[in-house]
Amino acid sequence: MSDESSPYGFATRAIHVGQDPEPITGAVTVPVFQTSTFAQEAVGKHSGYEYARTGNPTRTALERAFASMEEASFGVDFASGLAAEDAILRMLRPGDHIVMGNDAYGGTFRLISKVFAPMGITWSAHDLTDPDSLAAAWPDNTKMVWAETPTNPLLTVIDLAAIASVSHANGALLICDNTFATPYLQQPLGHGADLVVHSSTKYLGGHSDTVGGFVATNNAEFDEHLRFIQNSVGAVRGPWDVYLTLRGAKTLAIRMDRHNENAAAVVELLQDHDAVGDVLYPGIPGHPGHEAATRQMSGFGGMVSFRAAGGRDAAMRIIEQTKLFTLAESLGAVESLIEHPGVMTHASAEGSPLEVPDDLVRLSVGIESAKDILSDLSQALDASD
Repeated sequence: MSDESSPYGFATRAIHVGQDPEPITGAVTVPVFQTSTFAQEAVGKHSGYEYARTGNPTRTALERAFASMEEASFGVDFASGLAAEDAILRMLRPGDHIVMGNDAYGGTFRLISKVFAPMGITWSAHDLTDPDSLAAAWPDNTKMVWAETPTNPLLTVIDLAAIASVSHANGALLICDNTFATPYLQQPLGHGADLVVHSSTKYLGGHSDTVGGFVATNNAEFDEHLRFIQNSVGAVRGPWDVYLTLRGAKTLAIRMDRHNENAAAVVELLQDHDAVGDVLYPGIPGHPGHEAATRQMSGFGGMVSFRAAGGRDAAMRIIEQTKLFTLAESLGAVESLIEHPGVMTHASAEGSPLEVPDDLVRLSVGIESAKDILSDLSQALDASD
């Protein structure tokens, strides 16, 4: 099946693009090519694969499938989401500036502020929901704008077309972290993003059993850069991990439909409970980003955050009382997870412009029976009073 230009729908492409039956045996499932090297017919003459760090057929299948899902011409699989981000950030040079949202993933903030800043890359955090304000206060030498939408963990929605317009007018690239939305609900390249990055550990893999990252783009030079960096630093996964992610993505469409349904039910419960203050979810009509989310997303996703009405201590009590929701970092898998971002995933942002409220609770709503999810969350909220 052809790649991003395929006439087939999303769910069909997720199952078939790059995954034709194996030509020698007819195996319907892409094999796990568990090899470090490949035999060559003659010196300098090979089948397209020579060493597994440079390329592996299992990885190629995933890259073609995921690029198709993002409606991209190119895609590169990485060892983790942060390895993927690192490869993108290596496009910058000392003296360059990067703008990130003031509600960014803690790992992204750490990578930029603690790893790249000492190498001469400057950064600033801005409210990317206000493109006019960014345009008016555009930082000198800005080469990249790094946006998440929805953001982690405050579920802020960025109008991608608007922020792309500002970025491109000032000669900067727009990078979009599409981890929360997934390519099933949102394709940022179609809204002006230059590169799209994922932690494929999350919804793409969907089963909490492997770590990975992915970058999609329509620019051949960017793809060449990413592959050069990956090969040079060795930011690759083993074929078994790639296989698990590729297998998981086959069910992305039906999983996201259930995530959407369950999250909407959770939001309804939270809005009606006295133990809950603000509920942060782009599907709520009163959410500041609801209009933009409705324009650029086909669903609102499975991530829900809320602020405990009783403050930090109440938030901790809610988290401690859940039984079905597992207290754990990460997100986007079949099981429901709960966490305190300020202490867990976003601890590195403490004291910075990206610090998150200490009464914030983040839910990754799984695909269990909605009745069971609501029952568990309800008893935890009741017990926190």
